[in-house]
Amino acid sequence: MPTTTTVPADPTVGGHTTRGRRIVAALAITQTVGYGTLYYAYAVLLNPMAAALGASTTAVTGALTASVLAGALMAIPVGRWLDRHGGRALMTTGSATATALVLAWSQVDAVWQLYAVMIGIGITGAMVLYEPAFAVIVTWFTPDRRNTALLAVTIVAGFASTIFLPLTGLLVEHLDWRTALIVLAAIHGLITVPLHALTIRRAPHPPMHHRPQAPPASARTATHDIRFWILVITFVAHGAATSTMVVHLVGYLTSRGHPATFAATVTGLLGVLSVTGRIVLTAARRLAPITTIVAAIFAIQAVAAACLPVLAGNRAGAVIAVVAFGLGFGVSSLAAPALLADRYGTMAYASIAGVLAVPVTISRAAAPLAAAALLHVTGYHWLLTAVAVSCAVAGTGMLLRAGSLPHCHDR
Repeated sequence: MPTTTTVPADPTVGGHTTRGRRIVAALAITQTVGYGTLYYAYAVLLNPMAAALGASTTAVTGALTASVLAGALMAIPVGRWLDRHGGRALMTTGSATATALVLAWSQVDAVWQLYAVMIGIGITGAMVLYEPAFAVIVTWFTPDRRNTALLAVTIVAGFASTIFLPLTGLLVEHLDWRTALIVLAAIHGLITVPLHALTIRRAPHPPMHHRPQAPPASARTATHDIRFWILVITFVAHGAATSTMVVHLVGYLTSRGHPATFAATVTGLLGVLSVTGRIVLTAARRLAPITTIVAAIFAIQAVAAACLPVLAGNRAGAVIAVVAFGLGFGVSSLAAPALLADRYGTMAYASIAGVLAVPVTISRAAAPLAAAALLHVTGYHWLLTAVAVSCAVAGTGMLLRAGSLPHCHDR
């Protein structure tokens, strides 16, 4: 088993420097702009694009799914690059390329062109969004400061939809969808490229600080660990449940007789509640192990989904159920980095996170489509039952992950 030579920690390591704070601030901004431009704006542009291209909304929606899947396939090679070279060149190049692709997006005249551009955006998204940003933070900060840094980035980025959905709507209303994309490309390029280029740096670890004398742990180490696969099942199940609720909650609430504006507003609470859930998780970690807290939150989501058919008959009941479910909405984005870094260390964090991201991202992309098929056959009752079961599976997996097997740290 690898052994470690430990030296006194350098005072510049672990987020004690101005550089560390600048990195967190920069990533909070770039993640907000990145998600707002490369992902959330699509929902507003969907119908205008479909009309302009003479295509169905289903065909145009498929381009976004293709984008998400392309990003998933890039997670592993991106992770390997990050472990070897850090995030500065990758994230700067990705931001510049994504800006060019958004400009190209504004000029598409056929569905196949839209698919080509969105696949490219998915690839560049894997280079600039949460996974590489988290990898930069995990390697820069010691465990006692890492969670606060991750929380800061995800709290700010949690408002990406709140900012960019109405902004994109205003741009489309006063300009048109093509000009709106040109404006969004300018915003993206002018903000993300310089921030990534000027602030992202590799962590200044001392030469022997937490360096093993034998080869460091790698993604291969994780894939031979049973608890890694328990974690995969856990986050796949949870990702499927949350993405299904995002897509189908409006339809369900309207099917229960609620006005479309009420259904959309309640569904919009999920974005705000994701921030709340992250704050709750971070605060509660002082009181209990992270696995226990996350398992409890997933259990609350399971109960909320199971009770939604009973509660959704009136507005107050619907809000209560959605709030309960929404508290767990953004928990995975904080829990996964903490659990991976705690068990496997940081030297191969990005590669291991990339292996985890592939099935989780695919499940998030595919689950709403599978849910739609289930909906046509069985109706909303069984769809919500499936969501509840998925959350229960995730909670159970988190408790199993909390066992006392030896850690596989790179130390």
